[in-house]
Amino acid sequence: MKFLAFGEIMLRLSPPGRELLLQTPALQVWVAGAEANVVTALARLGHDAGLVSAVPDNDLGRSALSTLRGHGVDTGGIQLAGDRMALYFVTSGAGMRATEVIYDRAHSSFAELPQDAWDWPALLQGVDRLHLSGITPALGPVPAQSAIAAARAASERGIPVSFDGNYRAKLWERWPSDPRAILTELVGHADLLFGNHRDIALLLDREFGGDGEERRQEAAAAAFAAFPKLEMIASTSRTVESVDCHRLSARIDTRAGHVQTGEAVISGIVDRIGAGDAFAAGVLHALRHGKDAGEAARSGLALTILKHSLPGDASLFRPADLEAFAAGGLDVRR
Repeated sequence: MKFLAFGEIMLRLSPPGRELLLQTPALQVWVAGAEANVVTALARLGHDAGLVSAVPDNDLGRSALSTLRGHGVDTGGIQLAGDRMALYFVTSGAGMRATEVIYDRAHSSFAELPQDAWDWPALLQGVDRLHLSGITPALGPVPAQSAIAAARAASERGIPVSFDGNYRAKLWERWPSDPRAILTELVGHADLLFGNHRDIALLLDREFGGDGEERRQEAAAAAFAAFPKLEMIASTSRTVESVDCHRLSARIDTRAGHVQTGEAVISGIVDRIGAGDAFAAGVLHALRHGKDAGEAARSGLALTILKHSLPGDASLFRPADLEAFAAGGLDVRR
């Protein structure tokens, strides 16, 4: 059984440690991108996982491919095309200074490829889940139509689609877009949505009141009513005490009810970027092994907590790391 994701590969550049951007003339580089992060995490957890994307045929693109292959990701669906590698810069926060992100991804190889560049009947052979996110359609009208074509092709073949909202207002605002219409089309193909009440409010053009529990329950009920294919909604709730200390919990809603984890305190955070992708991978990992919604929520929360301890965007943990985390204990493991 195989996972397949469709999305842009990026390079993330960050100053060392907690320095400001170019405070010293050095940058650390990681391979990044929401969908790439998810399939990397799944491959590290032992799953057959591939990515459909495009990178330029130069040292940057080929280095990204080598990194993904090194983690076990199937890169057969990644084209060498175009001239530009998407980049983004992350300046990690410290104390009461927030983390800052600068995107430099316009006219990338992935964003410039036409819709007919993707042979979905061939790409989806042997695939039993397609993973998409709201970042791809936000890149422009052509990537939006390509994402819709991928979702339609999967639906026509009975392949389940998981969709992560990942709403990026700044990307949508770069072109005359209609995010509600495009995202509604994509979520309409999904059986699993990674998103919260804010994502659902955008899709349905309505607000949800009440406290956290009541608001989430109302939003989930509205989403299930609006999207007949949807069977599960997975989300996290985060409270930021400081850059180095967050409180995090996970929730999964189904048509039969919901499960909610307890709140975990994450201190000494190394890097929170990519934590949502780790959560998605943890949930998908548990569901692939036949676990119920409660186990899936706990698996997603465990992997996202572990991701906070790791620099870079992708979770690189193995199943043994999840088992050790569940067992508890922070002493040296010998």
